[in-house]
Amino acid sequence: MSDSTPDPAGPAQDAAPESERAMQIALVDDDRNILTTVSIALQAEGFATRLYSDGETALKALLDNPPDLAVFDIKMPKMDGMELLRRLREHSPLPVIFLTSKDDESDEEAGLELGADDYIAKPFSLRLLVARIRAILRRAEPLREGTGPSGTPEPAQASITRGRLFMDPARHHVTWDGLPVSLTVTEFLILEALAIRPGVIKSRNQLMDAAYPDDVFVDDRTVDSHIKRMRRKFRMVDNQFGAIDTLYGAGYSFTDG
Repeated sequence: MSDSTPDPAGPAQDAAPESERAMQIALVDDDRNILTTVSIALQAEGFATRLYSDGETALKALLDNPPDLAVFDIKMPKMDGMELLRRLREHSPLPVIFLTSKDDESDEEAGLELGADDYIAKPFSLRLLVARIRAILRRAEPLREGTGPSGTPEPAQASITRGRLFMDPARHHVTWDGLPVSLTVTEFLILEALAIRPGVIKSRNQLMDAAYPDDVFVDDRTVDSHIKRMRRKFRMVDNQFGAIDTLYGAGYSFTDG
């Protein structure tokens, strides 16, 4: 198996209309047995897969020809999954699921803080992985070129302006004081849920429902990590940023003042 093994039908699918194109899933793992097993399972579900056995090869491919979603292992030679995600996030909001060690919660937290959209602990259920992939793709769909699930254009989604914050859901575009802030799909949906009703406290469960509307289980730590990551991004353009308030024991709110 080469470092990059596209789905055999890849070129033909790339030329097909958007409504007929199979979603492209990139798998990055140095365990070739996992690559093969997961790839077969995803192709059986109608996805096209692209396989990479090291982070260096994957990074160039993901930037040159982005798939719809990527699944990374963390522990890999040459460039591990953390470094791969860090470098990817410098240029791309591509949805990413991390595969982590079951016994290492620090991997989960670090991955989410770097900008992963979700994580699954090894050993994992293929059914669970497929469910998580479908959930993230459904969440990302309205943000891809303003199209609906069938690929047909949808009416433009109203932009949101709250003080110095501007959000354009149709283009997945966010600015603070006119300066762009790059958010992942999950971060965007959490911020949108907060910004729609400034000053209203949203519990972690409500934010999880906004970002994970498909009844996919996530825990409180996931939302907290996404919030922490968002704050860090906004403080890169405004070191006084404090519009996302934590109300301990209750949740979060957005202040547009």
